[in-house]
Amino acid sequence: MENGIVYFFTHLADKWQHHLSIMDSNDIIWLSIGLVGQTLFMMRFIVQWIHSERHQKSMIPVSFWYFSLSGGVIVLAYGIHRVDPVIILGQLPGTFVYARNLMLIRREHRDALAEMTEQDMGT
Repeated sequence: MENGIVYFFTHLADKWQHHLSIMDSNDIIWLSIGLVGQTLFMMRFIVQWIHSERHQKSMIPVSFWYFSLSGGVIVLAYGIHRVDPVIILGQLPGTFVYARNLMLIRREHRDALAEMTEQDMGT
């Protein structure tokens, strides 16, 4: 079993090395952009997990939506550059959802602040 795993990762590393060696610098830049976007997108789950563990219940922090939006937009740009319909169709709807959630959160904070201001003025 161990030989199979070692072979798999060695084979994968060889394929990646070959793939990178035939890429031009523009493609490497776009690959890096795509990887940064995917890393940001992945971070949303780590942030959510840590936040939930701290509160000992499942919760979604605001930073989850910022990581989702930033990672999603970057991966979408990568997909558009690659003209990859799978990536484009996978990321495009989500970017609207993430942006809308941030808009709703901002409105909720604005309304709460206005309510607090009204209460302060009333006393």
